[in-house]
Amino acid sequence: MKVMQFPLARITIGFVIGILLAYYSQPYPEIVFILLSIAILGFVVAYLFSIRNFVNTIYFGITTYILALGIGATTQIIHTNLYQKTNYIHTKNIFEKPHLVSVIIREKLKSSSFNDRYIALINQVDQTNSSGRILLNVQKDSLTPPFKIGSHLLIDGTLYKNKPAKNPNQFDYSKYLEGIQIYAQIYADASSIKIGSIIDKDAWYYSSVLRTKILNNLEKSKFNKDELNVAAALILGQQQDISPEIIRDYQYAGAVHILSVSGLHIGFILLFVTFILKPIPNNRHGSLFKLIIILVSLAAFGIIAGLAPSVVRSVVMFSFVAIGMYLRRSTNIFHTLLVSILLILLFQPSFLFDVGFQLSYIALFFILWLQPLLAQLWKPKNKIVNYFWEILTVSFAAQIGAFPLSIYYFHQFPGLFFVTNLVVIPFLSIIMALGVLVMVLAAFDYVPFYLAKALEWSIYILDKIINSIASVEQFIIQDIPFNWYFLMSLNLLIITTIIWFKKPSFGKLTFVLISIIILQLTYFETHWNIQNQKELVIFSAKKNTLITERIGENVTLFANDSLLKTVSKNRTIKTYLMGNFSHLRTTKKLRNTLFFNGNKILVLDSLSLYPNNSNPDILVLTQSPRINLERLFENKKPKIVIADATNFRTYIKLWKATCIKEKIPFHATGEKGFYKLD
Repeated sequence: MKVMQFPLARITIGFVIGILLAYYSQPYPEIVFILLSIAILGFVVAYLFSIRNFVNTIYFGITTYILALGIGATTQIIHTNLYQKTNYIHTKNIFEKPHLVSVIIREKLKSSSFNDRYIALINQVDQTNSSGRILLNVQKDSLTPPFKIGSHLLIDGTLYKNKPAKNPNQFDYSKYLEGIQIYAQIYADASSIKIGSIIDKDAWYYSSVLRTKILNNLEKSKFNKDELNVAAALILGQQQDISPEIIRDYQYAGAVHILSVSGLHIGFILLFVTFILKPIPNNRHGSLFKLIIILVSLAAFGIIAGLAPSVVRSVVMFSFVAIGMYLRRSTNIFHTLLVSILLILLFQPSFLFDVGFQLSYIALFFILWLQPLLAQLWKPKNKIVNYFWEILTVSFAAQIGAFPLSIYYFHQFPGLFFVTNLVVIPFLSIIMALGVLVMVLAAFDYVPFYLAKALEWSIYILDKIINSIASVEQFIIQDIPFNWYFLMSLNLLIITTIIWFKKPSFGKLTFVLISIIILQLTYFETHWNIQNQKELVIFSAKKNTLITERIGENVTLFANDSLLKTVSKNRTIKTYLMGNFSHLRTTKKLRNTLFFNGNKILVLDSLSLYPNNSNPDILVLTQSPRINLERLFENKKPKIVIADATNFRTYIKLWKATCIKEKIPFHATGEKGFYKLD
């Protein structure tokens, strides 16, 4: 790979490894700073010796990469709020009692069924200066309008730690929030919030005001609500109000990426602004003026679109492309890509853990690396056919690169993605041209009726096309089991295969064959481990009791009759099966007595019936049985008591106190998550 011969590539890899090491090991900051100082000293010494030819330049290279790694680790430490002494997480009794919390609204998120949700910055906790990001949940109230970005709020409430996933293989929302440095949430209603008179008027505020103004003007022009929400996502990067049905259609059709402002959108903005500025002469002053206007336009669009990771990446990268155009140099796109990664992660290393950031960079890298190879397979002479052939090769290149990571995160694959891109990308150019023009005019309180209607109908047609493709469910592969080992081995196979195709040789073919063997070994090793596992899981579910017994790949589900009828739609069970590469073999109605691996399990439900001669090893309480545990423990001494999430909280507190008194372990799935016996 020639790209790996660039020194900048290896420096970037060292920098990224440093971020990863600091993120996962969470070292003491002092240790990281000491190691960075040593790395700097080693770099300086190696440089001085190398320019005097005292040592081989290879040592200078090694110290450079070590320094890049140290800078990456230090950057992660500096930008991690958890290490800051003023962060609210270090406040005494922060999660144990109510506090007066002063916050500033930074970002409006998608609302839930009962709450409006915001990302807020903490200013004070109980009159003490503090800092950090928090997730604010405000109970919906028709009399209280949404808070403006930059608003100061004083909240009387309790902070809650992010709750980890309660069931196996479930999406861990707590981990996701920690990745964006949100360590707690606060729930409030209008009566517990005082709104300050001051509003912080920064870039976030003005971008929010401008977006709101544009959308309000379009609403006044009778723009259909569903189409307006899609337009806000396509042009302004705001997905908060798109209906779940529309998002699902875009996911199934393989077009969800167009709802997130990324390289496709920013590239169009660059071409659009360049086209408008074409009459300006290309002399020294004219070119400089064009460059300034382009850079300002890209930055302004990025701010308006909310500075999401994909937006920042695209704005930074295309800004370097514009600078290269101004310098009249053929910009090496791989260098541009690497510089954009370094700059973005230098100022915001948490973007490295953003799924959109990862997918967008991988897709773009494979478009630049693989698409020219695919395009050479056929060179149609007809310009129209060639245009669609290029779209097809770009789509396949991006999909091949992003395929392992997208399967790893989302466990589904849209089989008709190439049909979607062939239809959507040409159509999207029209929508983007109309959308940018209409929204620029709307920002100046002018919405031309015919242009607005043309944009509305274009988006309506786009949605219908997407819906038609998504409705062909036979081509949508869902619930694909995929783990970290498959991700790495499949990526290795894809990369070695492309290297071999670019310039075939026996040595490269050997690496391809080795990659195939590694993938096969990964498959066999995974299934060998699964086949040799036995476990019983008591899930955390509020409405139903769920117990599964898994022996190898075969799972038996114990539940009540109502759940057994709809088990194929139960997301908790489907996620568990997918995560364990297993399938549901049998379903049985839940009984009072179960046996697993030499343990006798007694299940007490709302009927509170149990055999007197029963002496269980494990006692499971479900559906809030009215039972006196102290009296039960007189005759029965289980090794552990488990209460699932179907029980009343007051009952759980009483049972927990009784178990503590009797020195019997107690596990409440509503607090600690699922219980596994293996």
